[in-house]
Amino acid sequence: MSEQTMLLFDKPDKNCTRATLEAAAKRAKELKIREVVIATTTGRTALEAADAFAGQEAALVGVTLMAGVWATYSPPDADLVRQAMGKGVVFLTGTHVLMGNLENAVMEKFGGIGAGNLISHTLYLFGQGVKVAVEVAVMAADAGLIGTGGECVAIAGTGVGADVALVLRPACSTRFFDLEVREIICMPRAKS
Repeated sequence: MSEQTMLLFDKPDKNCTRATLEAAAKRAKELKIREVVIATTTGRTALEAADAFAGQEAALVGVTLMAGVWATYSPPDADLVRQAMGKGVVFLTGTHVLMGNLENAVMEKFGGIGAGNLISHTLYLFGQGVKVAVEVAVMAADAGLIGTGGECVAIAGTGVGADVALVLRPACSTRFFDLEVREIICMPRAKS
């Protein structure tokens, strides 16, 4: 048995980003985790993660939004992405594995709910950031950017920035239920 500290933020807030990244980097170092997945819309959170993890032997993967997720989609900021890549971050833009994919098109046209949306809404019980952290880890595993045999740290947020960090044993989407959430490093106590 071990005793760990978990950060609980009062509410989701972009101002939690620095504390989230610092706690994630500290825990990754303690556990000797070498793979980190970061949800990033503009590239800013991935860039900040590169600074937080500087000096650690950790491969950083920034997962961006897919183009069709919102009607008003705008791609990541090219300058932020370039800076983060200069610090070793690899970027992935792909179809969201749980929501915003072909399943949603079928739901919108014919109704009902698919398995990915049911899983998403179950994970939302813990907050948006937890759902996104799980999703980006699966996306990175599907792309072959992280392995599935060990642990990774997955970082995400509620809206802007980061307020959730998890230790996961990731899985590819075809083996989704092999995924294990092993630790919650930090998360908001309230959803909003």
